[in-house]
Amino acid sequence: MEYETYLWVKWLHYAAFISWMAMLFYLPRLFVYHAEHIANNGFCDVVKIQESKLFHGIGWIAMIITIASGLFILIDAKPELMKQGYFHMKLLCAVILVIYHFSLGYFMKQFKENRCTKSGKFFRMYNEVPTIIMFVILYAMLVKANLA
Repeated sequence: MEYETYLWVKWLHYAAFISWMAMLFYLPRLFVYHAEHIANNGFCDVVKIQESKLFHGIGWIAMIITIASGLFILIDAKPELMKQGYFHMKLLCAVILVIYHFSLGYFMKQFKENRCTKSGKFFRMYNEVPTIIMFVILYAMLVKANLA
């Protein structure tokens, strides 16, 4: 791959990752509001629309682009990364974020069907998962990668 092409794919990877993280940060916050106002049907109807648009319109697209661009970089430009321990840490975190993404879809479906019993406090705590994972990814790719 040409170096310029590599930089554009890397740019796309970062932009998609930031968009995906925005969804992973904000959707659980909507769940907090949803859980804490579950008796207010009008409010919940609006929040259900927001949740669905955020998850499907931003989350899925950003996740797919993040994964596809990351795989393209790995396979075509930087296969030697697979020999680096810090990169394995990043991949594990990426897998955890994908699982987390699907768990948000599960909770969204429960809210849509009016059967989610989790509290706002639960979703406040659950909302911290992507932040912690993001810090590990940034540490692996910005600190460990440059010390290796």
